[in-house]
Amino acid sequence: MRTATLGCCEVTPEERVAVAEAKDEAGRLADLFKALSDGTRVRIVQRLLQSRQPICECHLVELFDLSQPTINYHLKVLREAGIVESDKRGVWSYYWVSPRAMLELVRSLTELG
Repeated sequence: MRTATLGCCEVTPEERVAVAEAKDEAGRLADLFKALSDGTRVRIVQRLLQSRQPICECHLVELFDLSQPTINYHLKVLREAGIVESDKRGVWSYYWVSPRAMLELVRSLTELG
């Protein structure tokens, strides 16, 4: 009985699945990096990582000497990417870095190397 051999340019179904899964993961990783592609957002994440408690957005406005709408925009980008999480307390929101997002970034970066 003859076994089928793949030519040099034929792709197996398993390879197609692996590439599709990698594409999904690459898209998620790209979204995280896009959110961190702005220096202000990186500094916000750094500040949140330094704190043991969630930080009020009003405190970030004071720290960065930026308007509240500007800080809110940066926090929205980070929140939508899953990098930060928030909790609304009255009129203010308190933010912290998502441990899951940080682990995903670290894991992905080590796998790239």
